[in-house]
Amino acid sequence: MSKYVIDAYAWIEYFDGSEAGHKVSTLLEKADEICTCAMTIAEVVSKVARKGKDVQVAYDVLLSNSQIVNVDEELSLQAGLLHFEMRKTVKDFGLADAYVLATARKLKSKILTGDAHFKSVKEAIIIK
Repeated sequence: MSKYVIDAYAWIEYFDGSEAGHKVSTLLEKADEICTCAMTIAEVVSKVARKGKDVQVAYDVLLSNSQIVNVDEELSLQAGLLHFEMRKTVKDFGLADAYVLATARKLKSKILTGDAHFKSVKEAIIIK
């Protein structure tokens, strides 16, 4: 069973139709389950808006193509602890990245990303 948590980097590449985005698309077509952390929605919406593209289209694609994992107290606790641990070795590891990692670990899934912050994370599949 292939289960993926898609991070903002991968979604943006997917929307841009880049080479990495095509890799994401191929994996998504074969996946049994696709999830997105709710925090990732904010990252994607911000990036899409800054690029002057249609935010509503991006938002609708996220909602219709993945299960949204809501941020709650437990996920926030785990993300905070992961953020603390990861920053020991990856100084600019972001809080949103910690939420993605916490989501993947909660769901026992892989992370689709191109973000270099995840290069040492065993759950990460780096698409570049």
